[in-house]
Formats: sequence, C-alpha cells, structure tokens
Amino acid sequence: MTASSVEQLRKDGNELFKCGDYEGALTAYTQALGLGATPQDQAILHRNRAACHLKLEDYEKAETEATKAIEKDGGDIKALYRRSQALEKLGRLDQAVLDLQRCVSLEPKNKVFQEALRNIAGQIQEKVRYMSSTDAKVEQMFQILLDPQEKGTEKKQKASQNLVVLAREDAGAEKIFRSNGVQLLQRLLDTGEPDLMLAALRTLVGICSEHQSRTVATLSVLGTRRVVSMLGVENQAVSLAACHLLQVMFDALKEGVKKGFRGKEGAIIVDPARELKVLISNLLELLTEVGVSGQGRDNALTLLIKVVPRKSPKDPNNSLTLWVIDQGLKKILEVGGSVQDPPGELTVTANSRMSASILLSKLFDDLKCDAERENFHRLCENYIKSWFEGHGLAGKLRAIQTVSCLLQGPCDAGNRALELNGVMESVIALCASEQEEEQLVAVETLIHAAGKAKRASFITANGVSLLKDLYKRSEKDSIRIRALVGLCKLGSAGGTDFSMKQFAEGSTLKLAKQCRKWLCNDQMDVGTRRWAVEGLAYLTFDADVKEEFVEDAAALKALFQLSKSEERSVLFAVASALVNCTNSYDYEEPDPKMVELAKYAKQHVPEQHPKDKPSFVRARVKKLLAAGVVSAMTCMVKTESPVLTSSCRELLSRVFLALVEEVEDRGTVVAQGGGKALLPLALEGTDVGQTKAAQALAKLTITSNPEMTFPGERIYEVVRPLVSLLHLNCSGLQNFEALMALTNLAGISERLRQKILKEKAVPMIEGYMFEEHEMLRRAATECMCNLAMSKEVQEATLRALGFIPSRISCRKDWGPGLCCTQRREGTRCPCGGLGREGREQG
Repeated sequence: MTASSVEQLRKDGNELFKCGDYEGALTAYTQALGLGATPQDQAILHRNRAACHLKLEDYEKAETEATKAIEKDGGDIKALYRRSQALEKLGRLDQAVLDLQRCVSLEPKNKVFQEALRNIAGQIQEKVRYMSSTDAKVEQMFQILLDPQEKGTEKKQKASQNLVVLAREDAGAEKIFRSNGVQLLQRLLDTGEPDLMLAALRTLVGICSEHQSRTVATLSVLGTRRVVSMLGVENQAVSLAACHLLQVMFDALKEGVKKGFRGKEGAIIVDPARELKVLISNLLELLTEVGVSGQGRDNALTLLIKVVPRKSPKDPNNSLTLWVIDQGLKKILEVGGSVQDPPGELTVTANSRMSASILLSKLFDDLKCDAERENFHRLCENYIKSWFEGHGLAGKLRAIQTVSCLLQGPCDAGNRALELNGVMESVIALCASEQEEEQLVAVETLIHAAGKAKRASFITANGVSLLKDLYKRSEKDSIRIRALVGLCKLGSAGGTDFSMKQFAEGSTLKLAKQCRKWLCNDQMDVGTRRWAVEGLAYLTFDADVKEEFVEDAAALKALFQLSKSEERSVLFAVASALVNCTNSYDYEEPDPKMVELAKYAKQHVPEQHPKDKPSFVRARVKKLLAAGVVSAMTCMVKTESPVLTSSCRELLSRVFLALVEEVEDRGTVVAQGGGKALLPLALEGTDVGQTKAAQALAKLTITSNPEMTFPGERIYEVVRPLVSLLHLNCSGLQNFEALMALTNLAGISERLRQKILKEKAVPMIEGYMFEEHEMLRRAATECMCNLAMSKEVQEATLRALGFIPSRISCRKDWGPGLCCTQRREGTRCPCGGLGREGREQG
C-alpha cells in the first residue's frame, strides 16, 4: 500500500505540475517523501521538487533539492541539469558549467544540453570581461569605500589596496581621477589611519605618474603644503610613501617643463615651473619646522638632492640650483649644524647631517663660474659668523658643527670657513671640554679637517699630540674612538706608498687592532661603531693591516652586519675598506727607467708593500668571498639613501671587478646575487664606476650561462653596459671581453639579437673585425656570426656587399622606393638619371 500510495502521489504531483499548480505539486511530492519511499523514488521526488522550486523562482531550494537527488542517484541526469539551472540563476556559473559538462558526457547528442552549455559559457566570458573592466573595478571599490553602513575598516582597507593595483595602469588611473578619486583619497588621508593613508598615497602615485595635468590637479585639490607636510609624520612607512609620491610629482612637472606644452594637457597648466618651485619652497620650509620627524627631514633632503641639481653638466641651465641657494641655503646649513636630539633643537637622525653635506656638495658642484661660487662662500661664511659671534658657547658649537658639515661636503667652502677668525682655535679649545657633546663636535671637526690638504700639515704638527692625549685620557669610548680615527687618518697620509710612514713601525697595527675591537663590540651603539669602520678605511692602506683584517672572521662579520644596518652613513667607509683590501684602486707600475732616473735625481719614488703583490691580493679576495662580502655589497647597492653617492657606487664597482677577476670565483659571486647588484652600478654613477661594473658584467656573461646569471627580463638590461665597452675610450681588454659577452648573448634568442641591434652595436662590432689585434678580430667575427642569424643583419650585409641595391633617396626626393639605383640599366628614373649613371645622381 505504501508503494502504491507513493506512486499515486507522484502521478498526482505530475498532473498538478502540468496544469501549472506548482505549489500543489510540491505538496504532493512532499507527502510522498513522508511515506517512506525507496531511494530510487526519493531521487525522483527530490528532482521533481527541484523543478517546482525552479518554476517558483526559489533557486536556493531548487539547488538543495537537486543536490539531494544526486546524492541518492549520482547518474540522475535530470537532477544534474536542474541543479545547473538553479546555479546559473544564483550566479554561480563556474559550478553550473561542471554539472552541464557532466550532462553532456552522459548524453553527448542531447542538443538541449549542448545549447545550455554554449549559453552559459558565453555568460562566463561576458562576466569575466565585465569584472575585469576598469569601470566595474572602480565602481566596486568606490561603493565599498563610500558605504556608510560599513562599520569596520577591513573591507575598506582591502578596497583601497585594490585601488593601488588599479592605479598602476593608465586606464585605471584615469578612471579613478575622473570619478572624483582624488577627493575620496583625501578623505582616506584625513582618517589618520596608517594603512588607509598608505593605500591613498600609493594610489595617488599611480594617478600622478608621468602625467603632468593630473599632477597639477592633484596638488590643487590636496594642497601643496598638505602633501609636503605628510613627509614629517612620525610613521616611517607613511613618510616614505609621501616621499615617493613627491618624487613622482617632481618627475611629472620637470618632464613637462622640458617638453613644453602640447595639446589639451598643456592647455590647463598655467606654468609647471611655478608649481615646481612651490613644491621645492615647501620642502625647504619643512627642513626647519619644529615638530617634523627626523625621518621626514631626511626624506626632504633626499628629494632635494634628486630634483634640484642638473642631471648633466652639459645642460646650461642651473637656475633652479641658484634659486635654491638664494632661498634655502641657510635652512640646509641649519640642519647640517644641528646637534642630535638636544632639547629645543631640530629633530635629526644620525644620517641627517650627512644628507645635508651631500646636498650642499651637489649644489656647489652645480655652480658654473667663480662669481656663483663666491656667492656660495659668502652665504656660508655669513651664516657661520652669525652664530659664532654673539651667541656664546652654544653659538660657537653650532658654528663649528656647520663647518664640520661643510668639510664633509663642499670641502672648499669648509676650508675657507675653517680659516675664519677664531674658528680653529675654538675647535682645539673645545677638544679639552668636560662636556661630551662639545668634545664630540670638536673632535669630529678636527678629523674632517685632517683630510684636507691645506690643513693637514698644521694638524699633523699640532693635532697629533692632542688626539693622542684624548685617546689615552678620556674615559668615554665615544671620544676615544673618534680620537683614534683622527690618528688613523693622519697615520695613513702616505697612502699606499710603503716608504711614506707617518708613525713608528707597528703603530698602525695597534690602531687597527683597537678599531677591530670596537667594531666587534655589540654593546656599543651603531653610530659609535661606525667610527671604527672609518678608522679601518684609512688604516687598510697598509698591507699589514689588510692581512690581519681579512684573517679576523669576527671583524669581517661585524663589518658586513653594520653595512646592512640602518646606519647608512657607514657605506662609504665600508666600500673604501673593501677597495683597499682588494687593491682595486688604480695603480700603474712605474717604468723601471723612470725609477732609475728619479733615484739618480734624488726624487722620491713610491714603493709598493711586499704584501700587495698579486698572490697576496688573490688570497685576500678568496677570504672576503668566504666571509660573505657579495651578500653585504648586494644589500648596500639596494640602499635608497643619499649616502649611496656616485663615488660610493664607483668604489663598489671596483670591488666587484676585483671579486670576479678569477674564473673560479665567479660562480660564488653569481650565487650570492652579484649579477643582479651589478646592473644598477653599470647604469648609474661616475663614468669610471659604470665602466668597471660593465666589465664585471662582461666577465660573468662570458663564463656563466647568462639566462641563469640574469634571469627573466634582467638579461636584456645587460646589453647596454656591454655595448658601452665597445667605445674607443675603453681598453683593448674591455673591448675583447665585451665582444665575447655579446657573442654569448647573441646566440641565445632573436629578441636579444634585436636588443643588440637597437643599441647600435653592429657598426662597432664590424669595425673590430678589421683590428690589428688577432684576438679582437676573432671575437668580433664570432659575435657577428651569431648576429647573422638575424634577418636584418643578413640584409644589411648583402646590401653592403652589393647584392641588394641601396635604398637611398633620389635627387628629386621621390623617396627610397623610386630611386634610380633600383632601376635596370638604361631605364629612366623619375629624377632624370639613367640606370647605373643615376647611382651618382640619386
């Protein structure tokens, strides 16, 4: 009776369904399920209930009923189809496709299933296209950010981070900008929450990047003062993000000034040069504002270093530099003359004064004539006098600190300031002060002055005894270590000349031992340990010191750890010490005949230390590699700091070239990231530094697989430095190594061959095929053979040999396609020339 009742109720439900009474059918199927139907009947009833729910547009229940039917009978094709319909209506298209694919696999010839699968596939493509479109993304993000019902910030934070990604594409940045995105981002900045502020600043970077009109409009909405003031916040991440945004804005404005106004974009900008000066003026004001964080002040100095001086001395316009000197030199000197963390003074970091010195040096180097330099000297001297006279001991201290800052930067200005009445006497007097802060300032000034030629002789005669006295009697390590550095500096005045010894035999080794002891002392602060590295940078001119230093594993480890710390001012000293240890400075063997002649004339002849011979140098290099020097230098290259100057980059390039000199050492350099670190060194810095780094790249490319040494897109960046080594001002060895490296690259892929062609290397390579030196000829020929796999090179070669006529314009300017040189002999060209005769006329 139960089975017949279930069957009857199911039939009744089917009849009601046919009549359109879906509620009644649903009731009948439900009653049938309650009578204890068999699993097969339950599957049928559940799928019928799913059909009723589909008609009633209750798609969630339809999906649930269809799933129950499939659980009872996995091969129920109708239940699968109905669940796919429900999932489609619910928007879960990816799951609906799976059910339809199952249906088609069970009944491949069913046209209903095939048509449904095609329809849903089209919907998926349309949805993907819409969801990936810029409009949908922007609309979705803005809805979340503007939703007043959104109580927490987690969802808003995620939306703002998505905006950052979207703003990196120009279409997305334009859509955000046109959707009042700047006003919205201003609201995020007003929240004061670091995460939201970071997201807003990074989105603004995308909006302003390489777009002058959007940059000016953004500054107008946010306010120049508001943007610059974000540099001074305490949160370091926010300050760095604001620094990046300002850098992008500067680039956009300067690019516009260089290119001039074009089209609609230029029409809305009154004067980008004025906006540029307003930004710089606000940065200068920020330098001396009380309440600005030390990190923010450093970031402001970094921006000024990057954007104010000319990038190339060939550019005749240095008006921006002159304007900054007139408007802000005193403000820069005020930062350079600040003492770290005293009450009532500006908040500075350990790197602030060094950054100020670098900025002053850049400004001074950008001056073109004596009148401009004299004005610079006058402003500096007037500022120092204003503090030195009439402000008591505190004023003298600030004046001496300013002189010290100048000595580290534009040393000519520092030397002149040191000669001002009473300055040098005050420095020596303060060295005997009982106050540690006063002693620190005086001793540091004495140390910086000792390296200047004009004052070195005076300090050698009068300052050595004072520094020795400070070193022996002072109870403060901070004073003793600085006095020690002064002694190291004076003791290394002879440089690498073994015959020029300033101190008694063994004195430099004792000084170096004490420097290493302080360097390895973890209990001392990083700023004080930096001075130990400064001392070693001078003492390592002595080969005995080099040998002991590379044997001291603990000292090397401490040196490399210090180079990776936040104390960025130590970079130059570390690089100098490494250059000395690897003998990578320029040294030429004197001509023996000239040496004999100099001895006969009783002239001084420089002598090389016996331990500076190549065998000792190679042994030191291997010890440095084993200690992890490459990893430390890689971290130094990545540093985003003004302290990583062009001179510092050159020193690092010299060390890298020394490290890859031996073939067996190159694998170690590559494994520790040396190839990646060399690329920026070869593209930026001094001419000598770029050449040294490019030669090191060539050595690595010759002996290792370039695709492994420079993975991904990085391999294409290697081409330009290598091509630069083909110029005639480079040595024959550099030419040869560049040709060998380019040979390896040209044999890898067509894209690399195209890159070499684009850098215009082929004419230079062809020139070396006719050099007198056999090795150069062979290398150039081998390189050209690999380049010949490119169709363009093949055509150019055939054209040069005369097999393909040259496509040159004819005298009537008919264009390269109608030149008389391309016509048969005897036929007339439109220019009037006849065949071969026209070759001269064309």
